[in-house]
Amino acid sequence: MNLNKRLVIIGGGPAGNAAATSAARKGVEVIVVEREIVGGAAHLLDCVPSKTMIATGGAMSFTESLSGMGLSNRDAEIDVNALTDRIEGIKNRLSNDMTSLLQSQGVTIIRGSARLLNANTVHVDASDGTTHQIQADDILISTGTRPRIPQFAQPDGDRILTTRDCYPPRIFPESVTIIGSGVTGVEFAHMFASFGSKVTLVVSRQQVLPGKDPEVAAVLEENFLSRGVRLYKGARATNIERTEHGVRVVCDDGRVSETTHAVLAIGSIPNTEDLGLEEVGIEMDGGYIVINRHCQSSVEHIYAAGDVSGKLPLSSVASMQGKKVAEQVVGGPRGPHRHLDYDKAASAIFTEPEIADVGLAEAEAFASGRKIRVTKVPFATTAKALINNDSRGFVKIISDPATGEVLGGSIVGRHAAELISVIALAVTANLKVSDIEESLLVHPALAEALSEAAE
Repeated sequence: MNLNKRLVIIGGGPAGNAAATSAARKGVEVIVVEREIVGGAAHLLDCVPSKTMIATGGAMSFTESLSGMGLSNRDAEIDVNALTDRIEGIKNRLSNDMTSLLQSQGVTIIRGSARLLNANTVHVDASDGTTHQIQADDILISTGTRPRIPQFAQPDGDRILTTRDCYPPRIFPESVTIIGSGVTGVEFAHMFASFGSKVTLVVSRQQVLPGKDPEVAAVLEENFLSRGVRLYKGARATNIERTEHGVRVVCDDGRVSETTHAVLAIGSIPNTEDLGLEEVGIEMDGGYIVINRHCQSSVEHIYAAGDVSGKLPLSSVASMQGKKVAEQVVGGPRGPHRHLDYDKAASAIFTEPEIADVGLAEAEAFASGRKIRVTKVPFATTAKALINNDSRGFVKIISDPATGEVLGGSIVGRHAAELISVIALAVTANLKVSDIEESLLVHPALAEALSEAAE
């Protein structure tokens, strides 16, 4: 099938790659322009390295609990070079695999930077020194984001770090102050604590993970405190300065944290500068591209997907957006279609214990006055948790008391990121708690807590 259409994609991350592979299979000529790394900088230079280091830290923590499983403890030591090689190996393999997949489907990849000359022309400054002007029927902007740097901080890549400066690891800090207690901040706090660093976490609100279920946040805070992490609650960093032996972080309430390093984990900003977006009439909001439910910008044949769209900054969301863009490019979906519902996206936080949630949150429901049924089952009631010597956490399911429809849920504990998929499927497919309860699940397994919570 040849549609005689050309789709130019600026940014080869999860959104761009999903759009490229899906559109190419439908007969569209696809050109991807990527200036950093095929697979996406935020994905391969942020997410993959951090999760790899967290996995290694988790392995170290596991060795510390061996005595509880009838084994003698064995102290694990960090091999920084081996860990660096592991991170680089995973990153390169994923990037190479994606490059090969794109090329096998006839997608043209141009390394370089791009900007719009007009609504149908993309100018490319290629990394080999050549320039190109490409005519396009449709254009997708999927250029991602980068770490946000506050005015009071000047990262130097040595002592004052952005999250991206932390990999590959050259050393593990003796002590570190992490500014920001959202998803990234708590993951970094967990990661550095796992490697033996003394961690101070600056928490601007009265709980870590603002906006998340307070009960979930409380479990994580308890774990942090048990591991010696200092929590500066209700404090905002106002200044960071280098000292003779490290850094000094000053907070607005007068508290000061002096550590060897500081890490900024206070969000991200979209990579939408110098793309010529506003010149061609694309509506923006705080640097993000405003899109409709089809991922279309205010210029009909120009789309945005991934983090630059201002929606949930999740790779899974970006990939699904990319697929939806491909559908629109070929004239709309063929057959049954479901619009993206961002409120039903599952997310996970890779701390110890893991945290995952999906759908309606308990606090959100109460705030809106919506009637809900909340059931909670601790993992300690399952045989598998006792076998694993790890009974921390719980499963919580939120449902409609009148219909039994599953509206949301949260999980805290081992493998939460995997287990949340059951609740996510129920939320997306409008299943009832009885559908989960009557499923014949494996025994012994942590998933048994799901059916118990559904009773």
